[in-house]
Amino acid sequence: MSNFEVERSNLIKSQVEDVYAMVRDFKSWPKWSPWLYSESDCALNFSPDGREFSWDGEVVGAGSMKVASEQENEFIEYELTLTRPMKSVSTVRFQFGREGDRTRTTWLMNGSLPFYLFWMKGILVSGVGMNYKRGLAMLKDLMQQGKVSSQIDLLGEGPVSSFSYVGVKTTCRIADIAEKMENDLSRVQKWIQDQHITPIGAPLSVYHRWSITQGQVTYSLAYPVEKIPGWLPGDFVSGKIPDCQAQRIQHTGSYRHLGNAWAVGMARIRAKIWKASKATPPFEIYENNPFEVNEDEVVTTVVFPSK
Repeated sequence: MSNFEVERSNLIKSQVEDVYAMVRDFKSWPKWSPWLYSESDCALNFSPDGREFSWDGEVVGAGSMKVASEQENEFIEYELTLTRPMKSVSTVRFQFGREGDRTRTTWLMNGSLPFYLFWMKGILVSGVGMNYKRGLAMLKDLMQQGKVSSQIDLLGEGPVSSFSYVGVKTTCRIADIAEKMENDLSRVQKWIQDQHITPIGAPLSVYHRWSITQGQVTYSLAYPVEKIPGWLPGDFVSGKIPDCQAQRIQHTGSYRHLGNAWAVGMARIRAKIWKASKATPPFEIYENNPFEVNEDEVVTTVVFPSK
């Protein structure tokens, strides 16, 4: 067997008693669970004593979680059983610790894979780690603001008309993407203004490569243009999205939760509900200016080309 461990934590500005109570209440999980958030109509069943719940969904699969042991305001340990799309049993644990007026909330998982699936260990640990990070961020919002600044709307499949784009291509750590994108956007905006180029749409990011095992991403932060200029700065690039069909997801809310939209789309691709194009990369369009609206009104459209 190939054993694995995952651990992520964050600080929540709430009393430990309140954070513990929220996590202990299984009926609150659809508001912040990174998996249940991916399928809002997933069938859920809660035990009368509140110590166990199960789910059965087309996207997130099926399984159950029950409280194995707990110490009020200190930890909760669960037995996590997955039955579909794969079968496994793992130990999941939440730990809570006071740090001044905040609560250190730590989410852990311990489990094992059959020896013939040893090659999946890195992918599994990285994937679960990213989901734990998303879940803890949503839990933090829920505790501190009373809601999660992230609304998902599936817009369905439709045609995308071809367009050309000009921008900056960057390879960086996934952890640094927000800072890098902000810098890239400023550079591209300044260059377009200096060249008196009028974009034909909102700025976007085209994702050429995303490796969760290496923690690295390659993207182009760009503007769509009517015509690609004859000259570009040395580190600028141009490209074209061809006519295609695509699935669209609209995310309304803070950029810190934008990963929810990507998780929703990727979950549907893994479940073979959606098809993903091998030729055309996915991209996201920043529909409005985050400096002109509050964070609950920021709109991003994530596009998954299908063919």
